[in-house]
Amino acid sequence: MNTTAATEVMAELAALEDPKARAINERHGDDHGVNLSTLRAIAKRLKAQHPLAVELWETDDAPAQLLALLICRPTEFTAAELDAMVRQARASKVRDWLINYVVKKSPHFEELRAAWTDDPDAGVRSAGWALTAERALEIGERLEVLEDYPAPRGCTSPYAPLWIAEMVRRQEKR
Repeated sequence: MNTTAATEVMAELAALEDPKARAINERHGDDHGVNLSTLRAIAKRLKAQHPLAVELWETDDAPAQLLALLICRPTEFTAAELDAMVRQARASKVRDWLINYVVKKSPHFEELRAAWTDDPDAGVRSAGWALTAERALEIGERLEVLEDYPAPRGCTSPYAPLWIAEMVRRQEKR
């Protein structure tokens, strides 16, 4: 780490490590023991600091990466940087926050969505499809086509937002 600020933040995050929080987070596929509310409070105190965010991301430490995603400026990342970040993200929470808090706010959203949906890496491909689903949901909600279409009990409505949510739910069960 190049700055005192990054070293101090890493020390603060290390002090927040809680075995109970780690056990809960590990059940959800995340490899850290920091309470997310506490992490958000730190981000609120630090405010947006893109250079610090880049340093924290490079530590490859899940809590530091999560904090980095909260204090970065999404529009300052290049498409290549975002592509590298999605490939580096190991913890599911890190990848989720990267997609939802950074990539969706990036001017490279569409370019990355298109590139990632056919990527050979399953994690990258899932990021592409998460962006595609977001777009499809927005379009379906705006158009409201088949919103009131009656569906028999136990069947999925053809209304796009409901149908997409059901398909995602089924994929997550696998």
